[in-house]
Amino acid sequence: MTQPAAQVNSPGEPDGEDPKTDQDTTTPADKPEPTLLEQMGGVSGLVYSSVPVVVFVLANAFFGLKVGIWSAVGSAVAITVLRVVRKEPLQPAISGFFGVAIAAFIANQTGSAKGFFLFGIWTSLIYGGVFAVSILLRWPLVGVVWSALNGHGQAWRQDKRSRAAYDLATLTFVLVFAARFIVQKWLYDEDLTGWLAFARLAMGYPLFAIALAVTVWAVRRAQARQNDLESAAEAEETDDAAVEAALRRKYGETG
Repeated sequence: MTQPAAQVNSPGEPDGEDPKTDQDTTTPADKPEPTLLEQMGGVSGLVYSSVPVVVFVLANAFFGLKVGIWSAVGSAVAITVLRVVRKEPLQPAISGFFGVAIAAFIANQTGSAKGFFLFGIWTSLIYGGVFAVSILLRWPLVGVVWSALNGHGQAWRQDKRSRAAYDLATLTFVLVFAARFIVQKWLYDEDLTGWLAFARLAMGYPLFAIALAVTVWAVRRAQARQNDLESAAEAEETDDAAVEAALRRKYGETG
């Protein structure tokens, strides 16, 4: 006579309990995904990015170029330390620090206050070019970056509507960077350092807010589209399984 198989429990597991139950009860609740603004440093990150520019302009106006350069670098260091103390995201602060350090180095080498803005002018051109090329290659950078940050994969590239939404968001960033380069390069060539500093700040938040709004719209549209496609695919698989089960029952009974 065959004896019923005895349940074998892993060491440390109480008899008769499902080990999956303990795992489910101890699993922490999923944290909500951070927003795009939070991933870029939040509102404080946007504010911090303008501080070295303001400090440089004021210090340069009252105390000269050397003081302005060191004041800008010192403010960038202070912001980085503050973020460490407050346990805020460091990546935006570190990127900002190196940007200020490079800008200060160029200003020191050129011996001109307007040199402080030269690095930002040319990076705007480079960023705009990269975003534009990504559209031409059908890898719109907004979609690629967003999906990589949130682990959503790149399946959206196979759907024209989803890709078109990310194309539009990426194109918005192209226009933002192009506008920054054209306006600020003209002010640089005209030696209008004061207006150059104003343009650097004025073309930061407002234009970024527009690009961010379009990006949020594109992300929501593309994700809704992907959810619809996934639901349709699941429904199709369910229908196929139901048809197959019906055929098996039919031929199983007749056979």
